[in-house]
Amino acid sequence: MKSGFTTGTAAAAAAKAAFTCLVAQKCPQKVDIRLLTGNRLQIPVDSCRRLADTQAVCTVVKDAGDDPDVTHGARIGAIVTLEKHFFKSAAGVQKIIISGGQGVGRVTKPGLEVPVGEAAINPGPREMIRQGLEEAGLGRLGRSPVSVEIFVPRGEVLAKKTLNARLGIVGGISILGTTGVVKPMSHEAYIATIRASLDVALAVGVQHLVFTTGRRSERFAQKHWPRLPEEAFVQIGDFFKDALVLAAARGFERLTLAVFFGKAVKMAQGVPHTHAAKSTLTLAHLSRWALELTGDRQLGARIAAANTARQAFDYLHPAHPQVIAAVGRKIVAAATAFAGEALDIDSTIFDFNGNIIYVSKGPR
Repeated sequence: MKSGFTTGTAAAAAAKAAFTCLVAQKCPQKVDIRLLTGNRLQIPVDSCRRLADTQAVCTVVKDAGDDPDVTHGARIGAIVTLEKHFFKSAAGVQKIIISGGQGVGRVTKPGLEVPVGEAAINPGPREMIRQGLEEAGLGRLGRSPVSVEIFVPRGEVLAKKTLNARLGIVGGISILGTTGVVKPMSHEAYIATIRASLDVALAVGVQHLVFTTGRRSERFAQKHWPRLPEEAFVQIGDFFKDALVLAAARGFERLTLAVFFGKAVKMAQGVPHTHAAKSTLTLAHLSRWALELTGDRQLGARIAAANTARQAFDYLHPAHPQVIAAVGRKIVAAATAFAGEALDIDSTIFDFNGNIIYVSKGPR
């Protein structure tokens, strides 16, 4: 599958192209960017023009490769201005001033890599922008500062398809990237989102987390715990073990796993990653548990022969609540094995319509 590049790489490429347009007085068709891994990548320039003798604007089309990224195909731009006055900082003269314009979100909650009030341009992309300008001849300007404004024309629209609002990033997308490269179906990107969600939850004082595996289970969980702030709800996808380890490391007090029955059976097995392609067939385990608890060989055989977890669930609910309860208890045991005893873990299981069919622990 084809790899791509991050919004941070696109922003750095747009900035380098605009700066090159000013100092070389020629707009490039592509720019060479050094990634945070040390590797280099040739990035095509979508558009580039001088606005004045001291200002140019260029855009790059974000290419996420085969990764299902909402920013794939988005235009990421940079307006570069050669400033005539100095910007002071604690370290002296600030040569490069990086800001966010149209479509770039602003941070409104603590806990992220960028302080509250600043544009949501992470440290990695900022470093890539600086590297790009230095390679394009920043040193020739002496002590004259350069202003770089990153913008995303459809950023506000794209942001609605992300979890940015939950994280306290408003007004547009984030300019992200820890390596500069997007790998297809990137596990690193999803885990980074979980990590950021937990950091924000911790920063705003959340102690009771609710882990769900997606938006649908999250909606049902939010109805069940209406008093919890939205930061308390974290979508962990298939990253059962990784999310628990991250939560335990941050010292949260209580965690509830609120999941549909199908995911619940996988978690009950102690599978670290619950994607269908990465976990073994769950119905054989469920069949064995049902046989052990009910002694009903016919029930066990029907579950083992079921096509889906939904079909198996129909055999168990409402006739055999003890089997569903066993699944709920096994979820807690598996999660505790991953997270350790310090984190108080409980489980809630939904049926396939979102009704709660098992709760291991009531509200405190």
